[in-house]
Formats: sequence, structure tokens, C-alpha cells
Amino acid sequence: MTFRTFELSRLSPALQLHLERLRKGAFLEQAITVVAVGKPGVGKSHALAALGHALIVSGHAVLWLPTSTLVQRLLAAKRELRPPQELAKLDKFAAIMLDDLGYVQQDRDEMEVLFTFLSERYEHQSVLIRTNLVFSEWERIFKNPMTTLAAIDRVIHHCVILAMMAVDSYRAHQATQQQLPQREEVPIGTNK
Repeated sequence: MTFRTFELSRLSPALQLHLERLRKGAFLEQAITVVAVGKPGVGKSHALAALGHALIVSGHAVLWLPTSTLVQRLLAAKRELRPPQELAKLDKFAAIMLDDLGYVQQDRDEMEVLFTFLSERYEHQSVLIRTNLVFSEWERIFKNPMTTLAAIDRVIHHCVILAMMAVDSYRAHQATQQQLPQREEVPIGTNK
């Protein structure tokens, strides 16, 4: 997925401007976090994938993975007593893109490694997050109010928020465009 296949016109001018600025990659030098938030189907994943593609083309190391995969990777490192080594491997990427933050309900260990990851990258490397959950719902992820506030505080301190809440679902729009044409009604008793 690239910006050539992404319908930027579906987004507000402000969102288009944010994406245009982000694709240049300068935000990586400042370890800016990017959060794409909105309902399912509005193009969050496509926008971040296109951004990731643009960053790679510009020579930046980018890792895209589902949040659940990152969490399992960090849990395995924790069991093997090598979290610093795993975090060092992840630090080689200028940007890590987390897909589906909030879909999987985290248990305490999962929440802790996710929080540790966000804390370690904070002000050092960029994280790009795709989520359907607005910040007020992040307690569903981190379970504890104080941990939730600490996570949100780190995420939003140096952050660009791509708020896509008002964007219509791409799939719903596409489905309405592909509806079958209406049949012509023929009155009863006529020969047509």
C-alpha cells in the first residue's frame, strides 16, 4: 500500500496536510509518535502503510507488526530474561508501526511489556500506532488507571494525532458504489 493507492481526497485538508508532512520523515529525528485513531474501515492501516512505504523509500528502517505479535515477542524475551537485548534489536528501527492497538485484551504481563516498550522508545525512537480506541478507552488496554495515564502521557507528549473519527468507512462507501443497478419496473398487463 502506497500513497498512490490511497484516496487522500476522502480525508479532511488538515489530515492530508499531516500525512504530507509526515511522509518527508523529519518527525523521526525528533522521535515523534503518530497515532491514527478512528472507526474500522476508515483507512488508518492504509495511511500508515503508505507512510511506512514512503519512509522506507527514503532510507529509513521501519518495522510493521500487529501489537499482539510485539507483545508476544516481548513476553518471550521476558521469560528468557533478555528484555534489554530484545529492546535493543527493536531500537534499530527508526519507526515501529503497531497495528490494532486495543483489539486484544491484555493481561497484566502483556500490559507491562507493552508499557515498557512505549516507555523505552519514548523520546528516543518513533512509534506509529493504529487504534480504534480513543484515549479515554485506553484503560481497556492497560487495566490500571495510573498505568493508563502514564502510557497516554508518554504517547501524546511528542505526538501527531491523525483523528479519523469523522471519515466514512472505505468499505461501506465502496459497497454502496458497487450496488446493482435498479431494475426497471414493468406495469402488469403490458407487453414489454
